[in-house]
Amino acid sequence: MHQFNQILILDNMNKELLVDCISFAVSRDVINEMTNNGGPFIVKGVLQRANAKNQNGRIYPKAILEREAVKYTEHFIKQRRALGELDHPETSVVNLQNVSHNVLEVHWQGDDLVGSVEILTTPSGNILRELFKSSINVGISSRGVGSVKRKMAESADEVQDDFELIAFDFVSNPSTQGAFLHPSGQIQEGVNTIKNPITNKWENVNTIIREILGEIK
Repeated sequence: MHQFNQILILDNMNKELLVDCISFAVSRDVINEMTNNGGPFIVKGVLQRANAKNQNGRIYPKAILEREAVKYTEHFIKQRRALGELDHPETSVVNLQNVSHNVLEVHWQGDDLVGSVEILTTPSGNILRELFKSSINVGISSRGVGSVKRKMAESADEVQDDFELIAFDFVSNPSTQGAFLHPSGQIQEGVNTIKNPITNKWENVNTIIREILGEIK
Protein backbone atom coordinates (compact mmCIF):
# COMPACT_ATOMS: atom_id res chain seq x y z
CA MET A 1 0.00 0.00 0.00
CA HIS A 2 1.45 3.32 -1.05
CA GLN A 3 1.82 6.03 1.56
CA PHE A 4 1.16 9.69 0.87
CA ASN A 5 2.22 12.92 2.53
CA GLN A 6 1.84 16.51 1.44
CA ILE A 7 2.97 20.04 2.07
CA LEU A 8 1.38 23.30 0.95
CA ILE A 9 3.51 26.37 0.33
CA LEU A 10 2.22 29.65 -1.07
CA ASP A 11 3.64 30.14 -4.56
CA ASN A 12 4.65 33.57 -5.81
CA MET A 13 2.05 33.38 -8.61
CA ASN A 14 -0.84 33.37 -6.12
CA LYS A 15 -1.14 29.61 -6.53
CA GLU A 16 -0.24 26.95 -4.02
CA LEU A 17 2.81 24.79 -4.48
CA LEU A 18 1.28 21.30 -4.35
CA VAL A 19 3.66 18.55 -3.27
CA ASP A 20 2.30 15.02 -2.81
CA CYS A 21 4.47 12.01 -1.97
CA ILE A 22 4.12 8.30 -2.57
CA SER A 23 6.42 5.47 -1.50
CA PHE A 24 8.83 4.42 -4.25
CA ALA A 25 9.74 0.73 -4.03
CA VAL A 26 12.61 -0.76 -6.03
CA SER A 27 13.40 -4.50 -6.11
CA ARG A 28 16.64 -5.60 -4.48
CA ASP A 29 17.35 -7.76 -7.55
CA VAL A 30 17.02 -4.72 -9.80
CA ILE A 31 19.47 -2.75 -7.63
CA ASN A 32 21.99 -5.61 -7.72
CA GLU A 33 21.71 -5.93 -11.51
CA MET A 34 22.25 -2.22 -12.07
CA THR A 35 25.19 -2.16 -9.67
CA ASN A 36 26.88 -5.07 -11.42
CA ASN A 37 26.37 -4.06 -15.06
CA GLY A 38 28.08 -0.68 -14.70
CA GLY A 39 25.55 1.10 -16.93
CA PRO A 40 23.11 3.91 -16.13
CA PHE A 41 21.39 3.53 -12.76
CA ILE A 42 17.68 3.45 -13.68
CA VAL A 43 14.80 2.80 -11.31
CA LYS A 44 11.11 2.31 -12.10
CA GLY A 45 8.03 2.84 -9.99
CA VAL A 46 4.73 4.66 -9.43
CA LEU A 47 5.16 8.43 -9.61
CA GLN A 48 1.58 9.56 -8.88
CA ARG A 49 -1.92 8.13 -8.55
CA ALA A 50 -5.15 9.54 -10.01
CA ASN A 51 -8.75 9.46 -8.76
CA ALA A 52 -7.82 8.35 -5.24
CA LYS A 53 -7.95 10.36 -2.02
CA ASN A 54 -4.52 10.26 -0.45
CA GLN A 55 -3.98 10.10 3.29
CA ASN A 56 -4.04 13.87 3.51
CA GLY A 57 -7.33 14.16 1.67
CA ARG A 58 -6.32 15.32 -1.80
CA ILE A 59 -7.59 13.91 -5.11
CA TYR A 60 -5.92 14.32 -8.51
CA PRO A 61 -8.47 13.81 -11.33
CA LYS A 62 -7.03 11.52 -14.00
CA ALA A 63 -7.90 13.85 -16.86
CA ILE A 64 -5.73 16.57 -15.31
CA LEU A 65 -2.82 14.22 -14.65
CA GLU A 66 -3.10 12.78 -18.16
CA ARG A 67 -2.89 16.27 -19.65
CA GLU A 68 0.10 17.18 -17.49
CA ALA A 69 1.86 13.89 -18.24
CA VAL A 70 1.62 14.64 -21.97
CA LYS A 71 2.96 18.18 -21.47
CA TYR A 72 5.73 16.91 -19.20
CA THR A 73 6.75 14.35 -21.81
CA GLU A 74 6.78 16.88 -24.66
CA HIS A 75 8.44 19.79 -22.89
CA PHE A 76 10.76 18.04 -20.44
CA ILE A 77 11.30 14.30 -20.99
CA LYS A 78 11.86 14.48 -24.76
CA GLN A 79 14.27 17.38 -24.26
CA ARG A 80 16.12 15.45 -21.53
CA ARG A 81 15.49 18.07 -18.89
CA ALA A 82 12.90 16.32 -16.71
CA LEU A 83 15.12 16.97 -13.71
CA GLY A 84 14.23 16.52 -10.05
CA GLU A 85 15.79 17.19 -6.67
CA LEU A 86 16.69 15.15 -3.63
CA ASP A 87 14.49 16.00 -0.64
CA HIS A 88 11.57 18.39 -0.33
CA PRO A 89 11.85 21.60 -2.38
CA GLU A 90 10.66 24.88 -0.96
CA THR A 91 9.89 26.67 -4.25
CA SER A 92 8.43 25.98 -7.68
CA VAL A 93 11.89 26.32 -9.27
CA VAL A 94 14.13 23.27 -9.80
CA ASN A 95 17.47 24.02 -8.14
CA LEU A 96 20.23 22.63 -10.39
CA GLN A 97 22.64 22.44 -7.45
CA ASN A 98 20.42 19.83 -5.84
CA VAL A 99 19.44 17.82 -8.95
CA SER A 100 19.71 14.05 -8.41
CA HIS A 101 17.84 12.42 -11.30
CA ASN A 102 16.17 12.73 -14.69
CA VAL A 103 12.83 11.17 -15.64
CA LEU A 104 13.19 9.11 -18.84
CA GLU A 105 9.56 8.18 -19.54
CA VAL A 106 6.10 8.01 -17.99
CA HIS A 107 3.12 5.81 -18.82
CA TRP A 108 -0.17 4.73 -17.29
CA GLN A 109 -1.04 1.47 -15.57
CA GLY A 110 -4.69 1.92 -14.67
CA ASP A 111 -4.83 4.98 -12.43
CA ASP A 112 -1.12 4.80 -11.60
CA LEU A 113 1.33 7.05 -13.44
CA VAL A 114 4.46 4.92 -13.69
CA GLY A 115 7.89 6.11 -14.76
CA SER A 116 11.53 5.24 -15.39
CA VAL A 117 14.07 7.48 -13.67
CA GLU A 118 17.82 7.72 -14.26
CA ILE A 119 19.85 8.51 -11.14
CA LEU A 120 22.57 10.98 -12.11
CA THR A 121 26.20 11.11 -11.00
CA THR A 122 25.71 14.50 -9.32
CA PRO A 123 26.45 14.92 -5.59
CA SER A 124 22.76 14.51 -4.74
CA GLY A 125 22.42 11.70 -7.27
CA ASN A 126 25.31 9.82 -5.69
CA ILE A 127 23.62 10.09 -2.30
CA LEU A 128 20.35 8.84 -3.75
CA ARG A 129 22.10 5.92 -5.47
CA GLU A 130 23.72 4.84 -2.20
CA LEU A 131 20.35 5.04 -0.44
CA PHE A 132 18.86 2.70 -3.03
CA LYS A 133 21.84 0.34 -2.82
CA SER A 134 21.46 0.26 0.97
CA SER A 135 17.73 -0.64 0.65
CA ILE A 136 16.66 2.63 2.27
CA ASN A 137 12.98 3.37 1.66
CA VAL A 138 12.42 6.65 -0.14
CA GLY A 139 9.40 8.41 -1.58
CA ILE A 140 8.71 10.08 -4.91
CA SER A 141 7.10 13.50 -4.77
CA SER A 142 5.15 15.23 -7.53
CA ARG A 143 5.64 19.00 -7.49
CA GLY A 144 3.29 21.43 -9.19
CA VAL A 145 1.35 24.66 -8.79
CA GLY A 146 -2.40 25.05 -8.79
CA SER A 147 -5.48 25.31 -6.63
CA VAL A 148 -7.81 22.88 -4.87
CA LYS A 149 -11.54 22.84 -4.23
CA ARG A 150 -13.23 21.17 -1.30
CA LYS A 151 -15.56 18.26 -2.17
CA MET A 152 -17.80 17.79 0.82
CA ALA A 153 -19.23 14.44 -0.36
CA GLU A 154 -15.78 12.84 -0.44
CA SER A 155 -14.38 14.94 2.43
CA ALA A 156 -11.45 15.69 0.12
CA ASP A 157 -9.69 18.55 -1.68
CA GLU A 158 -9.83 18.08 -5.46
CA VAL A 159 -6.99 19.49 -7.55
CA GLN A 160 -8.36 21.96 -10.11
CA ASP A 161 -7.81 22.44 -13.84
CA ASP A 162 -5.19 25.17 -13.31
CA PHE A 163 -2.71 22.57 -11.97
CA GLU A 164 0.71 22.57 -13.67
CA LEU A 165 3.20 19.75 -13.10
CA ILE A 166 6.75 20.97 -12.45
CA ALA A 167 8.89 18.02 -11.38
CA PHE A 168 9.20 14.73 -9.52
CA ASP A 169 11.53 14.74 -6.52
CA PHE A 170 12.88 11.95 -4.32
CA VAL A 171 12.20 12.48 -0.63
CA SER A 172 12.49 10.75 2.70
CA ASN A 173 9.18 9.04 3.35
CA PRO A 174 8.35 6.73 6.27
CA SER A 175 6.44 3.47 5.72
CA THR A 176 4.01 4.51 8.46
CA GLN A 177 2.05 7.75 8.22
CA GLY A 178 3.05 10.19 10.94
CA ALA A 179 6.34 8.44 11.69
CA PHE A 180 8.26 11.71 11.46
CA LEU A 181 8.71 13.41 14.81
CA HIS A 182 7.79 17.07 15.05
CA PRO A 183 7.59 19.64 17.84
CA SER A 184 4.64 19.11 20.14
CA GLY A 185 1.52 20.89 18.90
CA GLN A 186 2.79 21.27 15.33
CA ILE A 187 1.75 19.30 12.25
CA GLN A 188 4.15 19.59 9.33
CA GLU A 189 3.34 16.73 6.98
CA GLY A 190 6.05 15.74 4.58
CA VAL A 191 8.66 18.13 5.94
CA ASN A 192 11.67 17.04 8.00
CA THR A 193 12.20 19.50 10.84
CA ILE A 194 14.71 19.61 13.67
CA LYS A 195 15.84 22.29 16.11
CA ASN A 196 18.42 24.62 14.57
CA PRO A 197 21.46 24.76 16.89
CA ILE A 198 22.19 28.30 15.65
CA THR A 199 18.75 29.91 16.03
CA ASN A 200 17.24 27.40 18.50
CA LYS A 201 14.11 27.23 16.33
CA TRP A 202 12.42 24.29 14.59
CA GLU A 203 13.38 24.51 10.93
CA ASN A 204 13.71 22.49 7.71
CA VAL A 205 16.65 20.08 7.79
CA ASN A 206 18.13 21.28 4.49
CA THR A 207 18.01 24.91 5.60
CA ILE A 208 19.85 24.05 8.80
CA ILE A 209 22.52 22.09 6.95
CA ARG A 210 23.16 25.03 4.63
CA GLU A 211 23.44 27.40 7.59
CA ILE A 212 25.87 25.13 9.42
CA LEU A 213 28.04 24.74 6.32
CA GLY A 214 28.03 28.52 5.98
CA GLU A 215 29.21 28.89 9.58
CA ILE A 216 32.03 26.37 8.98
CA LYS A 217 33.22 28.30 5.93
